[in-house]
Amino acid sequence: MDRRLFVKNIGLTALAMSGTHELLKGLAEFPEQGEILPALFIGHGSPMNAIENNEFSSNWAAIGKQLPKPKAILCVSAHWETKGTRVTAVASPKTIHDFGGFPQALFDMQYPAPGAPDYAKMTIEEVKKVHVEPDYEWGLDHGSWSVLCRMFPLANVPVFQLSLDYTKPPQYHYDLAKELQALRKKGVLIIGSGNIVHNLRLIRFDNPAAFDWAQEFDLKIKLLITSGSHDSIIHYEKMGTMANLSVPSNEHYLPLLYILALQQKNESVTFFNEKTMMGSISMRSLKVG
Repeated sequence: MDRRLFVKNIGLTALAMSGTHELLKGLAEFPEQGEILPALFIGHGSPMNAIENNEFSSNWAAIGKQLPKPKAILCVSAHWETKGTRVTAVASPKTIHDFGGFPQALFDMQYPAPGAPDYAKMTIEEVKKVHVEPDYEWGLDHGSWSVLCRMFPLANVPVFQLSLDYTKPPQYHYDLAKELQALRKKGVLIIGSGNIVHNLRLIRFDNPAAFDWAQEFDLKIKLLITSGSHDSIIHYEKMGTMANLSVPSNEHYLPLLYILALQQKNESVTFFNEKTMMGSISMRSLKVG
């Protein structure tokens, strides 16, 4: 066995044997803040937004300047799907370039934010209904860093990710998110990163105007969010053809449910980047609180 792998395995075994009381620091060690941090859903679109100056990246930068500086950032990205729910617990997450066919400048991009292992442990402790496993391999995929490099360009806020269990229905994700509420009180900015409408097979490069079904579904979801009709958003498939075309697979849609589940009574929702690109990619984003 490679010596480095052996040392790593020994370290992880020791950590596992150290006991739950060592692995999980109590929530009391993370004092509540004077205010609850907002929660954000970001329509992230193309990873090129990380290096292009456009209306979307400019708005991300503006939002970043408006927010109080968080203690840590938890990102639920469309681009980390697992069997079971996992949370990154590494001290120095790698920048993952999980795409192909883009300019070298995008592959050269690094986002060297520190990890947040203590907050990952706190997340594991806080979630009671679901077993959450610590993950020591994943880093920051482009659903996270392509947005964060605009919002927090100094990369000086610890970042960790929560995976999407692809075996579970939307209701599972919404219910899980409700158990993350305490993190907002502890200074954690929670971001869901995906797209409400995301159909890569029907993208059209010659005409940026939204397909009728894409525009209809995007606006319908906005109205449901505004009216607080979360159950209809969770069971989006009941909306028929426009939903089937807009959400052919739901990994980009699910991060929206995590943010809506965090909305408390009397918390407002504001929208930005309300535009659909290349026919079938909705960039609609929102801030809760």
